[in-house]
Amino acid sequence: MFRKLAILFSLLISSLVLFAQVRTSKAPNVIYIYADDLGYGELGCYGQQKIKTPNLDKLAAEGMRFTQHYTSAPVCAPARCMLLTGKHSGHSYIRGNYELGGFEDNLEGGQMPLPEGVFTIGQLMKKAGYVTGAIGKWGLGMSNTTGDPNKQGFDYFYGYLDQKQAHNFYPTHLWENGKWDTLNNPFIYVHRPLPKDEMNPAAFDYYKGKEYSLDKMVEKTFNFIKANKNKPFFLYLPYTGPHVSLQAPDDAVKEYIGKFDESPYRGERGLCINNVS
Repeated sequence: MFRKLAILFSLLISSLVLFAQVRTSKAPNVIYIYADDLGYGELGCYGQQKIKTPNLDKLAAEGMRFTQHYTSAPVCAPARCMLLTGKHSGHSYIRGNYELGGFEDNLEGGQMPLPEGVFTIGQLMKKAGYVTGAIGKWGLGMSNTTGDPNKQGFDYFYGYLDQKQAHNFYPTHLWENGKWDTLNNPFIYVHRPLPKDEMNPAAFDYYKGKEYSLDKMVEKTFNFIKANKNKPFFLYLPYTGPHVSLQAPDDAVKEYIGKFDESPYRGERGLCINNVS
């Protein structure tokens, strides 16, 4: 009897120690990268040989690779809505890209917003004790609507709220928790096509700016990780690259000059051929 009690006591102590370890162990941080228009085979970890993606390849090697993970819609807004809410296209609140017209700053109105009361992955993670952040392209409502990311489960947001503004990688501004963050770039109409007979490379300078939006978003990403490194965090990164308008800093372009059989794109085929998030 004494031996049985000793065994039971040992099991009880072991269970309590294990329970305490589980209760006090740090939940894993989660970073979900959602690249815009990135093809499956465009990363080194999936077989790409020309485009160098060493940092993403390292993340894939040390983290999780998705090999059967498909977008739920062929365009941006509904794909994002379905990803964040878990609803398929038959039940999704947003089923298409609704914005049309110009891209001027004073016309920035945002896509159809997520309605109030939606349960998102951001809210799910907050209930699990996570600090939540979203950095990149939102496309699910402006800050003055029910679609504001800060109202949809995210403690922090930085990037584009209006997805039509996200077609320009050198915008006049981005948004940080509902506040306008001015960038040192002039306003341009980014989808203005070049004349067919234009042969001067300097003509492309019109589409260049001084502050690259992806650099700003990466900076904010590092800041978020550093600020929350000692607590569990969920970071949703819907970065805008490599979606059109195919703008990149000169030093990034130089590395690939001559490696592809291509000709300059002058906007003659419109916005894009295939827009899959």
